[in-house]
Amino acid sequence: MLRAMTWNIRTGGRDSGGADRRDLLVRVVADQRPDVLALQELRHFDSGDVLADFAGRVGMRPHLARSCFGQPVAVLLRPPLRALAATRVRRPFHHAAQRVTVATTAGPLTVLSVHLDPYSGLRRRVEAGWAAAALRRAPGELGLLAGDLNTLDPVADHTDRIARLPAAYRRRHLRRDGRTVETRAVARLLAAGLVDLYATAGAPDGGLTAPTRHGGGAEFSGMRLDYLLGTAALAGRVRDCRVLRGGETEYASDHYPVVADLDLDPA
Repeated sequence: MLRAMTWNIRTGGRDSGGADRRDLLVRVVADQRPDVLALQELRHFDSGDVLADFAGRVGMRPHLARSCFGQPVAVLLRPPLRALAATRVRRPFHHAAQRVTVATTAGPLTVLSVHLDPYSGLRRRVEAGWAAAALRRAPGELGLLAGDLNTLDPVADHTDRIARLPAAYRRRHLRRDGRTVETRAVARLLAAGLVDLYATAGAPDGGLTAPTRHGGGAEFSGMRLDYLLGTAALAGRVRDCRVLRGGETEYASDHYPVVADLDLDPA
């Protein structure tokens, strides 16, 4: 069984002028022991020994994509998983996208850690297209897109949660008419053939990932922004998918982690 986890850790685990949350992050990851870990908002992880230290503490090997405009993202692998290929997706994402292919007994699995534009729905839709294309070009039939898509899903009714947002943040999730909820980035990924693993194997609830009880801000109103999306071949292997809540996840970030157990083994 292979465990995949995605998590936006909020500004590299450190608040400006505030607490260092990295010990909390390490403890949550160590408790879950993911084989594949997609991380977003890795501020300062691309300088000094920050990434190497974090990866060493959780017993994983890191592959990081730097960002031109925002913050880095990464995919971390737990041995014996090994990278057959690892590269930053060379498109001008607001943040970044990192693609890593690993060997499994069912064939190569490609994992894409991505963090879509937080401000523009149009930009998110374009970035979603880049992400889908990056997975289409990967070898084999097993693909996983993991990350903070900053986008509400096109299935649920979001009227109440949008109304609760301050006007400045409400605009991020509405189309130009100021009324229609902006869900096109996730819709584009689903239309590309990716499957929502939480909808497939998660609890019968909204799968809300932001904000956490003690780490959130005014930009959230009880929203699902973090996803694990898989190709059809991978979705057939998902055994469980859940949002981790409670305990130290309430303080470690403003987003909850999402975890899936997959019927796969390292090759």
